[in-house]
Amino acid sequence: MFQAPVSVKVYSIGSMDGGICCHIDLHPVTKSFPSPGVSFLQPPPHGPDVSRISVTNAPDGQLGNCSGNEQSTSKHLKDIHMSGRLMEDFVNAASENTKKNLETCGVLGAFLKDGTFYVTSLIIPKQEATSNSCQALNEEEIYSIQNEESLYPIGWIHTHPSQSCFMSSIDLHTQYTYQVMVPEAVGIVLAPSDESRQYGIFRLSDPDGMNIIKECQERGFHLHKAPANGTPIYEDCPNIIFNPNLRLEIHDLR
Repeated sequence: MFQAPVSVKVYSIGSMDGGICCHIDLHPVTKSFPSPGVSFLQPPPHGPDVSRISVTNAPDGQLGNCSGNEQSTSKHLKDIHMSGRLMEDFVNAASENTKKNLETCGVLGAFLKDGTFYVTSLIIPKQEATSNSCQALNEEEIYSIQNEESLYPIGWIHTHPSQSCFMSSIDLHTQYTYQVMVPEAVGIVLAPSDESRQYGIFRLSDPDGMNIIKECQERGFHLHKAPANGTPIYEDCPNIIFNPNLRLEIHDLR
């Protein structure tokens, strides 16, 4: 066990963005957290051994560029294991909002063991949303779950219900707040209407992207200058491994 960071912050999640619609059976589990919420536990799926995500083995045939063989501009990162059902489960939870062209956001929690992060918690907070933004409410409920289960805030996930798969300027600032706490933190975008790429697992390049966002004082949708050395501000994550045996607990607080 370890003490997860207490100063977790969840900022306004915005983009110009989307979801996916699919059916999945979730089995309720009673939990006793300081904040009331519906909790679901996914049974361990059956399938092949863990695999590092790549273009050719992306879940559900979706396009992805998170190959471990690709060159990242960032420093060495710990591997992150995720349930193969994480994105499908979130798409299901977001389906009603997606039908209304509203974004949905969630927070990912992980524990650290032997130098590897394991994402075991998806927290969907109370929230306000538009077609290109999502604001988490009652953030203390998120902190309660993370502290109760000693979880690292390993990243966030949100939908782009009607836009393409990318990180908007607001998304980049949101990503910075996670990545400055945990260097491995990820930002997952689900864009079901984007025929070329329906999901992405992103992070700010480090140090270039991190420095640009750190120095940026603008708010709302705006442009960022490119790093002087030609590297991108954000990139695909090179350290994601989908683990079919990893359980995922979903706390839907809405």
